[in-house]
Amino acid sequence: MKKRRHAKILEFVNSKEIETQEELQSYLLKAGFDVTQATISRDIKELRLVKELSEKGRYIYSTGKKNSNETIRRNGGIFAESIISVEYAQNMVCIKCFSGMAVAVCTAIDSMEWTGVVGTISGDDTIFVLCKTEDFAKIFTMNMEKILNVKNS
Repeated sequence: MKKRRHAKILEFVNSKEIETQEELQSYLLKAGFDVTQATISRDIKELRLVKELSEKGRYIYSTGKKNSNETIRRNGGIFAESIISVEYAQNMVCIKCFSGMAVAVCTAIDSMEWTGVVGTISGDDTIFVLCKTEDFAKIFTMNMEKILNVKNS
């Protein structure tokens, strides 16, 4: 239960601008996790979440990783030009690329320090991303799809 809750917290932190523990608690309750403020406080500490300044000038919870908008913008171009598809199965993500592009995409993914990613391996046109859990693989896939959709719009 704790691992699922942690994965859900990371999903919320990566997809929403959460300012307070109470706001996080509200999202968790809606997702079916009956948690107290004390549990959330411990989870935040265990996940090493930090508060950082958002683009809107508010302090929000963050993983503190280097996936800033600048990093995503910089790597988004190579993703959009190189990736054909992104799918996950259990805790593995398979990224299909145009021939010869997988190494460059894999290097960009590695530079972004994704939460929950254990490691990557690439060939000529395919990348496998090993995630800690299926939930992390799902989150990684959703985030990659968001990046691709933004760049293809």
